[in-house]
Amino acid sequence: MKALKTLIVALMGISSFAQEQENVIPEFKTILDQHQVEGSIVIFDVQENAYYSNDFKWAKQGFIPASTFKIPNTIIALELGIVKDENTVLHWNGEKRNLPAWEKDLTLTEAFQASCVPCYQDIALQIGKKRMKSYLTKLNYPKMIFDKASLNYFWLQGESKISPMEQIEFLNRFYFSKLPISERTTALMKKVMVMDQNEMFTLSAKTGLGIRDKSTVGWYVGYLEKEHKVYFFATNITPKNNGNTPNFNAARIDTTLEALRFLKVIENQ
Repeated sequence: MKALKTLIVALMGISSFAQEQENVIPEFKTILDQHQVEGSIVIFDVQENAYYSNDFKWAKQGFIPASTFKIPNTIIALELGIVKDENTVLHWNGEKRNLPAWEKDLTLTEAFQASCVPCYQDIALQIGKKRMKSYLTKLNYPKMIFDKASLNYFWLQGESKISPMEQIEFLNRFYFSKLPISERTTALMKKVMVMDQNEMFTLSAKTGLGIRDKSTVGWYVGYLEKEHKVYFFATNITPKNNGNTPNFNAARIDTTLEALRFLKVIENQ
């Protein structure tokens, strides 16, 4: 029975790019307003083949990917053997870093979940310009613009961009094993991405924080698994009030979870 349910979900994923419904949810804007941010929350219900968002125009615009790029960066590193598995240790060289949490040796999972920028800059340099471009083309991860000089920061600043809708499309292909990568890499990546797991659901995600045109860009992208169902999400926000938004970092996650609760994907706490 479990195998049958898994097959049904997989078949849903295969058909998820045809005739999707776009449903405007004004309450998502209310959620954003309450956190003093603006932007777009997008949730894709695979089972209903339906998107939900407060602003689909925003959701189709491109923004700097920031640390959400750690998802493809990790996939490429696993495929190339630069990191062996989720327990591979990324060693700290002792130099001062922006956050104390980064100033120690970290496993790949710890580096991903702590969003260790220096760790992933080193990974990008090991991948190299040629292999990075080749794999991003292979993965159909579009609109990344870089050269040898910007190889270790192009996802944080510059002209690279991805839209919330493209984030969901990429995550959908990843989740349903439609990327041209090994089953082992897919399985390991799914382990690395788990942020919360309980009796009700499993949440797999990545935050992002970048700057474009002097404006802060915040991301929260991922998927939630519940009772053999899967829901993808991509939240992209910027601060209101000329950038003076308290708790902006937390708002990326909080607004997403509140939207999932509004749709009754997860229960109110």
